Amino acid sequence: MLRPFLTTAVALFALTGAACAAEVTKAPPGGDYQQVSKLVALPDFIPGLGTLYVQPATLPAGPFLAYDRSGRLVSTIYMIPIKDIEAQKKFDELAVGTDKVVDVDMYYNAGHPGVEEPHYHVVLWHVPEKDVDLK
Repeated sequence: MLRPFLTTAVALFALTGAACAAEVTKAPPGGDYQQVSKLVALPDFIPGLGTLYVQPATLPAGPFLAYDRSGRLVSTIYMIPIKDIEAQKKFDELAVGTDKVVDVDMYYNAGHPGVEEPHYHVVLWHVPEKDVDLK
């Protein structure tokens, strides 16, 4: 039951148009985005993800905008709680940092500050992961 939903969710995230304005391509993004490390007990830079920004009203799903060490937008991340997947919750019109998506990753996370419950990270890479500095 979970597998068909996850496959569909990844496809929909990848096809969603860019709903974020152009000012998000460099950190910090404009609007009401806030740095995640200022909201919860997480480091300013998370190895493998980067510096994250989110609009608090969109939690827990996000989008989280992820920037590499040079301040370039490298991915849009959604954090989808397992309970919402199991309840077949619908997520409509999720924003995307930019319409260019070169790859999609999805993986389980047991929880962390800000999204404590078990969830999946759905990562839309806007540049090839191998080309970014996330160390």
